[in-house]
Amino acid sequence: MAQRPKDKQPELPLPPRRGRAGALGDDARAVAQGALDRAGFADPTLVLRWDEIAGPETARLARPLKLSEGPSGGVLTLRAEPGAAVFLQHESRTLCERINTYLGRRAVARLKFVPGPIAPRPRLPVRPAAKAPVPATDPARKYEGPEGLREALLKLAQARRSP
Repeated sequence: MAQRPKDKQPELPLPPRRGRAGALGDDARAVAQGALDRAGFADPTLVLRWDEIAGPETARLARPLKLSEGPSGGVLTLRAEPGAAVFLQHESRTLCERINTYLGRRAVARLKFVPGPIAPRPRLPVRPAAKAPVPATDPARKYEGPEGLREALLKLAQARRSP
């Protein structure tokens, strides 16, 4: 005897699986958000987009450590190269304006510099593209026009075929 759809029991949610790896992104997001909250960064974009906000030269010399609220406004603590802190202090007003413009509100009133070494950001390795040969049947090989344009078409066809 077959059950009718209205007689079926509602499906209960499955219990979480044990002993299996979950998505790494979920754990990483929670850990990162906890660390950013402890440092006072409610919005992580200030840390993540620091190179764009501060500019490449300033970002090379200083990195944000902590954002704290004070009675006269927010104080952004930056770790700076020991010799660069003095020079960055002269640019602090401009840097505060850039930060506040990016955030869209007056979040930072002053900067505090803590001397310390800045580790260079790791560069992602650039893999050279494998060059696949262009077959004789490709229309780029059949082109009979200016040599510069022919070479450009062959390079384009080669790039199109690369994995």
